[in-house]
Amino acid sequence: MYSSAIVEEAVVRLLREAECMLPADVRAALSAALENEPEMLPRSQLEVVLRNAAMAAELTVPMCQDIGLPVFFVRGRYDPRMERAIRRGVARATEEVPLRPNTVDPVSRANHGDNLGLWMPPVHFEPSDARHLDLAVLPKGAGSENWSALRMLNPAEGMEGVRRFVLECVVRAGPRPCPPTVVGVGIGGTADQAALLSKRALLRDLGSRNGDGALAALETSLLTDLNSLGLGPMGLGGRTTCLDVLIEKASCHTASLPVAVSLSCWALRRAFARVRPDGTVSFRQEGGW
Repeated sequence: MYSSAIVEEAVVRLLREAECMLPADVRAALSAALENEPEMLPRSQLEVVLRNAAMAAELTVPMCQDIGLPVFFVRGRYDPRMERAIRRGVARATEEVPLRPNTVDPVSRANHGDNLGLWMPPVHFEPSDARHLDLAVLPKGAGSENWSALRMLNPAEGMEGVRRFVLECVVRAGPRPCPPTVVGVGIGGTADQAALLSKRALLRDLGSRNGDGALAALETSLLTDLNSLGLGPMGLGGRTTCLDVLIEKASCHTASLPVAVSLSCWALRRAFARVRPDGTVSFRQEGGW
């Protein structure tokens, strides 16, 4: 099985890379937005975030003070030692990177001090017969997480209802999630599955399209609609309100149409690792999940 020590080390590196290095596809999307923006004020905001990302990578420091909550996705053969190794890795990364301790008790608001706590970090496991173990981390900051939304649509509302809901979510959020955002959408499943799918969508590369042609068309048309709002970088106007819209789906009850939206700020932080049986580990930030 997988070495707990190797998984722990992989988690520390995953968090360091995710927090300090903006993925190449996200940098490219921000650079393209800058090239496409004629107005000085939104251009200045894009220049600042790109400079911030470059300095974070150069100095190996988190690109935002809100390092988020690290959400993990794991694919492989289940081993209970894996989750304990992930927890140890999170605690170590909090001290070594360092990362701001964000997790608190929801009632007392007491800070756990190491980004752990009850049910923290979230670990979503996907069983696989593969001999290797795949890990992904998606640090999710509160500024964007606070604008997550779920709605149980009437199935008769169809994809037009989904479109209206996504547009409504972005308009309601306004400048608060630090646009330009990436919009993750989960359609179908149960209520909790839809919410998970909306986060899982954010692991995909920007510019990729869903294999379902109808959803691919919806991703493209929603991106056009959202960028026509004129909200722009940091809500100060401009052509780019969203960098992309990414949708995932699951089968659902005949009487249901759950839809969930997860917004990411401009700093879409993610990193992936593959742990092989021989103990070697490879890392990347693009390529999807």
